[in-house]
Amino acid sequence: MHKRFLLLLFLFSQTLLSAQKLQPGFDKAEYRDMLLIAARVVDTPWTPENVKLPMPRDFKFVYRSPTVGLDNKWDFWRSDDGRAVVSVRGTTLEPVSWLANFYAAMVPATGSIQISNTFTFNYKLAENPRAAVHVGWLVAMACLQGDILEKINAAYREGVRDIILTGHSQGGAITYLLTSHLCFLQKEGKLPHDIRFKTYCSAGPKPGNLYYAYDYEYMTRPGWAFNVVNAVDWVPEVPFSLQTVNDFNNINPFIHAKALIKKQGFPKNLVLKSVYRKMTKPSLKAQCRYQKYLGKMLSKEVKKALPEFKPPKKYYDSNHYVRTGTIIVLQPDTAYFQKYPDTDATKIFIHHMPGPYYDLLEKW
Repeated sequence: MHKRFLLLLFLFSQTLLSAQKLQPGFDKAEYRDMLLIAARVVDTPWTPENVKLPMPRDFKFVYRSPTVGLDNKWDFWRSDDGRAVVSVRGTTLEPVSWLANFYAAMVPATGSIQISNTFTFNYKLAENPRAAVHVGWLVAMACLQGDILEKINAAYREGVRDIILTGHSQGGAITYLLTSHLCFLQKEGKLPHDIRFKTYCSAGPKPGNLYYAYDYEYMTRPGWAFNVVNAVDWVPEVPFSLQTVNDFNNINPFIHAKALIKKQGFPKNLVLKSVYRKMTKPSLKAQCRYQKYLGKMLSKEVKKALPEFKPPKKYYDSNHYVRTGTIIVLQPDTAYFQKYPDTDATKIFIHHMPGPYYDLLEKW
């Protein structure tokens, strides 16, 4: 009887394992399909080139969302073995799509933001109260997530338990925040706990500050979220990052600098005080300017696209953007630069398109 029970337990565990197709760790073939899926999202600046790329191997297109928010859209794909893919569109040629990128002030990673008179998005993207994220991409994600949740829940009722989240460029940035949002919905019991999410951001820029990155990387451990970057692509290097003395953990030597300077004898204390000001004031002033121009001023343009949108009364006092998640680097070689020369500064997307990523991945 005991042996029979163990045998049944073993068979049951194997059934569960076979039903869960996704596994942790970077999978080249898996990302290859994600890149090809992302390349099929229409209306990106590189669409003509994308049609030359092959179709995904394991997935079939099933749904495309309406355009919402700041010219945002997403696709849904399914595989025969029960996996699904949420693919978020990147930047388009529309000015409002670029506005989502430039609206780059930070807001807390937990809070609420009014998108319209009938929709206030309450969100939690990190546990750390000092975590902050890019407000433009948060607005975009807020506009997309309702439709995404409907399709996820419908697929779940059909037996889907494995979902890959992906997006190229701006789509990758939004996918970072979407990953956090869905994971916290699971923690709160608002999504089934047995859905397994795996994330492949592609050419994704920096979505938030260091405390958001810590939270994201801890939450997606071990090996459930990646950002794949071409080492000569400029997009993963943005937004501009600015670190001030206020961007460190609570216990650090810089918070005591003024007190230590006061203890120094005259005139040494005056000299050190002057040096300290020269080192810290420029970055603090620059941070205020970033917040003014990339937050308050651009929010007026966002309201033109979303008339009922209410900008935050106050933005998070930081612009310390950092690269986030496990980074998979695609390193160009001589043959790459022969095909994609690094010489014409007017071709700003030459290293950012899915084509170069695909070529580098084949050699990875």
